[in-house]
Amino acid sequence: MTMEATDSAAAGAVGAPLSTRYRIVRSHTEDLAAPLSAEDQALQSMPDASPTKWHLAHTTWFFEAVVLAKFEPTYVPFDPAYAYLFNSYYEGLGPRHPRPQRGLLSRPSLPDILAYRRHVDAAMVRLIAMRADDVLPLVTLGLHHEQQHQELILTDILHAFSINPLLPAYGRPDAPHAASPQSWIAHPGGIVAVGHGGSGFAFDNEGPRHEVLLRPFRIADRPVSNGEYLGFVEDGGYRRPEFWLSDGWAMIQREQSNAPIYWRGGPDGWSTFGLGGLGPLDLNAPVSQVSFYEASAYAAWAGGRLPTEFEWEAVQPQLSGQGEVWEWTRSSYDPYPGFVPFEGDAAEYNGKFMVGQLVLRGGSRATPPGHIRPTYRNFFPPSARWQFSGIRLAGDL
Repeated sequence: MTMEATDSAAAGAVGAPLSTRYRIVRSHTEDLAAPLSAEDQALQSMPDASPTKWHLAHTTWFFEAVVLAKFEPTYVPFDPAYAYLFNSYYEGLGPRHPRPQRGLLSRPSLPDILAYRRHVDAAMVRLIAMRADDVLPLVTLGLHHEQQHQELILTDILHAFSINPLLPAYGRPDAPHAASPQSWIAHPGGIVAVGHGGSGFAFDNEGPRHEVLLRPFRIADRPVSNGEYLGFVEDGGYRRPEFWLSDGWAMIQREQSNAPIYWRGGPDGWSTFGLGGLGPLDLNAPVSQVSFYEASAYAAWAGGRLPTEFEWEAVQPQLSGQGEVWEWTRSSYDPYPGFVPFEGDAAEYNGKFMVGQLVLRGGSRATPPGHIRPTYRNFFPPSARWQFSGIRLAGDL
């Protein structure tokens, strides 16, 4: 199956029977891994990233540990040791292998992990056939969890390839973006309702729906482009502390940064490294792989600011360029009033991370089809640079 066909199938899974959605999402994960060699899939380029084969196994462990263990008393684990190897952060489900050492797991082999997936899939198909209504909430959560890891497969292998001197390409280069002049959308402010409150799936951190008070503001109709960000770089933005938050300035000094992480400067100008390999910097494409600190510094240099997540959501239907880069907001990742975590083992899914993180909104080119919602609250620490994260400007009225 081609990547395009897989994307179309994944998009069509929304609203399909649970068994069909399960098959499509699980297949899409393996299609994303298919262009990678066994050696590629064992790479862990930094503690925040994970090997592809670990993602393949961890998403399988989730169904085994969270769904099958609860609903199928006769289920026999593929290998009891995998519970230790592939648990991520669920304290209630036992100890785990240290995250920074996932790249040291030469065993189990990739064929063993694929066999593990087949074993769990067979048990899940039988369980869904017998108890679809009972398992619907947890299986749906497991599928959205797997879609999160589908995105991580791409962001993590991109980082690993970026430090390989050969700069290998994962796939084909992107088509050039057309120029799009920036305009502004004004909002009068007032009391607006935000958060998920309707039907359909949402993570626990997206609700409950509640009202917030906004001051009048304006927001750019599209994300900041590479060409616009290049103006900041060429104006000495990375050498001018007046634009930077203190922690951000310390970070770029420590890392000796002078541009986004995947930009490469040379005698012929700037190039950038992406999933399609190294190519000329597309000045019209949204700037990507920037930290919150870089986004905040650019906004200060441009005479604006970053939007809050509530401002972003209030005007979301009018925004173009969504789904190309996750967009940093100025909002801390905090619980909404009345927040209630998922029940049972999944209670650790989101709430425990609600400190020291910033919210991103929208979605990116690496986000799987059917996994983007207006209320989706992605979150990362402000120093994170390896995600498909970009900038949308805002300002006060």
